[in-house]
Amino acid sequence: MLAILGQWDITGCHTDNTSSYCLLFLFKLGLDLVVFFLCSPKKYSYFLSICSLSIALGDLVITCLMTTIWFLGTERSFVSPCFLLAKASMIYSALPLPMMCLGLLFYCLENTRPSRSTAFLKSFRNVCLTFLVWSVAIAFSIIFVNAEPREIEYETGRRALVCRVEESTLVAIFTSLLFIGTSFTLNNGENYQKETIWPRPPLWTSLTLGFSTFWMPYLVVSLICQLCGFPVPAYISVNLLWLECTNSLMTGVVFWVRSKTTGPYDNLPENVCLWHIYWHLSKVYTKVMQFMPFQVCAL
Repeated sequence: MLAILGQWDITGCHTDNTSSYCLLFLFKLGLDLVVFFLCSPKKYSYFLSICSLSIALGDLVITCLMTTIWFLGTERSFVSPCFLLAKASMIYSALPLPMMCLGLLFYCLENTRPSRSTAFLKSFRNVCLTFLVWSVAIAFSIIFVNAEPREIEYETGRRALVCRVEESTLVAIFTSLLFIGTSFTLNNGENYQKETIWPRPPLWTSLTLGFSTFWMPYLVVSLICQLCGFPVPAYISVNLLWLECTNSLMTGVVFWVRSKTTGPYDNLPENVCLWHIYWHLSKVYTKVMQFMPFQVCAL
């Protein structure tokens, strides 16, 4: 996709879009800070918690650089807007896959083989791995990204200075499949509840309901953008909303898999979806249904 840096109409009047990008990054930074303080657990012995902090810091750096370009002007700035946007989009597009894989790996290992390492050593390990992920993404952007702007001309005679930026295909596919899977699971749970005498759906459906209650608005907005053909560059789509949504999905899946053996007790971090409550509700209603026939006969 192309980011429009500036435009000239047929009279030669120039419109600079640097201020718009600056405001866009300010909005994203503010949104990420709100999500970070409200949703992200501050236990940095978990890998995804360090990833949340790193994305917030990365957004802060990009916002400061874009604000500097805005105040100094493109001619006097040490870095061009195209260079910043192109590199940032490639860096952010390379982050989701390793963060998702490493985050899920550590959640599984922590719950199958609890480590005896101290919280400091775990935090240090996570910082090193996060730094490695960012370093590889930055090196990839330096080697493979062409940050040279080019000029295009419309049929109406207007000209525009554009820069090629990358989308995060993984985030787009992930949010779409997650929306479809969540809707399908809730629909199956509703049908299952109608066909059985149980007053509550099974645990997996209950966990999906808890997940959708908090994250369905984000998934709906993401899906609408894709259906309307509104492309979102990676430096916008890779944000803390996506990361915390992914974190909730991973913790929910691991919690469900381990619930048969450990119950509500696990080594997972606190999450906005409150998985433990849904476990207790499911187990309480299961026990009530097991003893209800005998109680009815006694009456």
